[in-house]
Amino acid sequence: MPLLEGLEALLAPLVGGINHLLWDYVLTYGLLAVGLYFSVRLRFIQVRRFPHMCHIISRGTDGDAAGISPFQALCTSLAARVGTGNLAGVAIALSLGGAGALFWMWCTAALGMATAYAESTLAQLYKVKDDNGQYRGGPSYYMARGLKSKPMAVAFALALLLSYGLIFSSVHANAIGESMQEAFGLGHAPVAAVLVLLTAIVIFGGLRSVARFAEWVVPFMSLAYLALVGWVVLTHLAQVPEMLALVLRSAFGLDQAVGGILGGLAVAMLQGVKRGLYSNEAGMGSAPNVAAAATPVPHHPSSQGLVQALGVFIDTLLICSATGIAILLSGTLDQGGNGVQITQRAMTVFFGDWGAWFVAIALFFFAFTTILGNYSYAENNLLYLGGGRRSLLALRLAALAVIVWGVYSKVQLVWDAADASMAVMATINLIAIVLLSGVVVKLTRDYDRQLAAGQSPRFHIDKYPELADGVDRGIWKDRD
Repeated sequence: MPLLEGLEALLAPLVGGINHLLWDYVLTYGLLAVGLYFSVRLRFIQVRRFPHMCHIISRGTDGDAAGISPFQALCTSLAARVGTGNLAGVAIALSLGGAGALFWMWCTAALGMATAYAESTLAQLYKVKDDNGQYRGGPSYYMARGLKSKPMAVAFALALLLSYGLIFSSVHANAIGESMQEAFGLGHAPVAAVLVLLTAIVIFGGLRSVARFAEWVVPFMSLAYLALVGWVVLTHLAQVPEMLALVLRSAFGLDQAVGGILGGLAVAMLQGVKRGLYSNEAGMGSAPNVAAAATPVPHHPSSQGLVQALGVFIDTLLICSATGIAILLSGTLDQGGNGVQITQRAMTVFFGDWGAWFVAIALFFFAFTTILGNYSYAENNLLYLGGGRRSLLALRLAALAVIVWGVYSKVQLVWDAADASMAVMATINLIAIVLLSGVVVKLTRDYDRQLAAGQSPRFHIDKYPELADGVDRGIWKDRD
């Protein structure tokens, strides 16, 4: 397609410049710093409240007329998190940054759990009810209502519309097209046609339709994938210590033949943090959009923050780790290829052709649900910007169009564009949540205090009048 090639040639320098500025100088270290900041201020809530996170999910399976259930919110955010980044993105990180990139993905996730908790807790506190009586919220809302910064809120909403409404869907469509061609020899046209048809069926049903679909598909595919890689680990236990040693050596540049220790460390960290963020989305401001749509159980903003922190753990420390371990144990990392091909070849080592087929099928479902989750985020921010029925129709048609573009496009520009849009979003959101960190600490202490007293935490805005400005009192009033 000459038109596509000309557009890609025009965009490549701009996209590259944004990536160089934000990733090399801001986000690689900024994300780790913000995660560490919240971990310390919240007394490592991702560790001390981990059992409680699992308990909340076991309770939160029912929503109401205003919101979806906490379990549906987790599955919908996982639908957006668990996708191309878990299979193709991990492979790209390992091929560019070495085995050590996996270590930095773990660090990003461990610290990112605290960041994810903070942003989703804020989204719950500052959520509102729309004209249909359903909950809406997210970074744009806590920027406008908490920070009183309308320009920041609008800038974030526009960045999210561009990235999640358009660019990210093309990334996942591209990965699906590559995997289907590698495993089954399918051409671009049939893959694009099926993807567009299936996506249209679901997204025209709105957020609740996406949540219901994700509630069933995401847990099933995630457990199946983890079980498969678990079998690989059990049958290759003797090689696991050597593999872990390689990861640690490479993480700190000790296993680099070229570039020296510092050069190897920098490349491994950059790729690990970048792909880790792309996969688990901690700090990007994406998951808070669906976190705000939930009816929390218990009725406290912090409870939904804990749910979304658990989502980061499942995405990166479980599913991304599974992909990385399978690739490193297979010994196929040096054979080249794009991300999808590397993962498929790794699974072929253990399961023959069936392994490549399974990866293609898993990637289809993971990436497809991610496209749906991405659309739900974009719709939420379009409504924040005042979009009506015509705007929603235009967004849906544009989301379908970029799927076709993604299937046909060259993979490198697609990934570079995703990196650039993600960097802009994350930069705006990280500034906002750090400025609102005092609110997060106050909510966390309230939650901890009630748990320590043996109570089921409930948040009453009347007890915190200093937070009332910008908070919907009808949602957080004393219901006793």
